[in-house]
Amino acid sequence: MPEPTTGRYEFDADARMAQTVAHGPRYAPLTLAEVSPEGQEQVDAIRAAFSIPESRPFPDVSLITLRHPGMFKGQMVLGIELAAKGTIPHRERELAILRLALLARAPFEWCEHVDIGKAFGVTPEEIERVIDGSAAPGWTPHEAAVLRAVEELLADHCIADSTWDELAQTYDEKQMLEFPLLVGSYLMTALQQNSLKIQPKAGFDYR
Repeated sequence: MPEPTTGRYEFDADARMAQTVAHGPRYAPLTLAEVSPEGQEQVDAIRAAFSIPESRPFPDVSLITLRHPGMFKGQMVLGIELAAKGTIPHRERELAILRLALLARAPFEWCEHVDIGKAFGVTPEEIERVIDGSAAPGWTPHEAAVLRAVEELLADHCIADSTWDELAQTYDEKQMLEFPLLVGSYLMTALQQNSLKIQPKAGFDYR
């Protein structure tokens, strides 16, 4: 079994930005007027699921992937189920996604979920601790297990028995079924966003 990265994850951030962000995005975002009727149905569904007002611009990343509305629909059905309707507490979900985004070296996903995580109560100190991983002091046993499960899934594509047992002390069956799919879904998204060279917000300083 490969050893999971349980501690601080170091890599060449400048080289990764050059690989996954520079000279991007590889496709331009559509305007809303260019979105197909099938895609517009998904725009409406996302606005409704996440209470996004009509006045707020639709994200460029979505307007790029709406070039393939059928694929986008499949992604969003799963995304809405996991994020808008998911049973895992929002804060813990964001801790898991942040650790995943770091290990996947995904600048856009990390940038987005730093902001989303803060909105759900993840503190700047905890974001620093996510970088240090599941072995960092300060986590509760359950929080450490959340991060360790992400590390194990990426290293060996399976949650270890000891980590599963720790999570199952707090999570119910639905949450345990949901967790691997949550990690897999956001890994899939990271692969797509990295390859499309989706642009993080201006001024973003990736670690």
